[in-house]
Amino acid sequence: MEELKYPIGRFSKPENMNASKISEFISVIKQFPAKLKFEVTLLNEVQLNTPYRPDGWTVRQVVNHCSDSHVNAFIRFKLALTEVNPVITAYNQDAWANLADSKHMPIEPALHMIEGLHARWAILLKNMSVSDFQKTYIHPEKGRAVPLEEALANYAWHCHHHLAHIVSLKKRMGWK
Repeated sequence: MEELKYPIGRFSKPENMNASKISEFISVIKQFPAKLKFEVTLLNEVQLNTPYRPDGWTVRQVVNHCSDSHVNAFIRFKLALTEVNPVITAYNQDAWANLADSKHMPIEPALHMIEGLHARWAILLKNMSVSDFQKTYIHPEKGRAVPLEEALANYAWHCHHHLAHIVSLKKRMGWK
């Protein structure tokens, strides 16, 4: 079950962040919309409504979750860049995933949101200075300041994590 839940493993904060790693993570953010769209565009309604694991979200919910999560991430970055150590708002991702827009809507609006959001996010990230990546926000669930370089690594992992959910489900089910 752990492999189905975390197909690429749990997030592990990189020990030594450097310009090369930051560039790599920005690339992941930039490329995610196209990779996600490639994996889900040809799925039918039954496939979109299939959970990626027992008691897990459906593919539709995963796509909508990525939209919700990354909107929050983008706002967190902007808050940290414009305020000193802002306290961000956490949200109940499982409750959000069970709202009507996440469970029942077509995925195209979420894919469009992700595409536009990631284009903006990548530009923001590419134009940040080294010192900008040291800026922090306070995450109430973690109870500590989170540097933007760590947040970037986490959201790059998040992109890979949810793509792996979809790709591994498609492989297990024999879907193209």
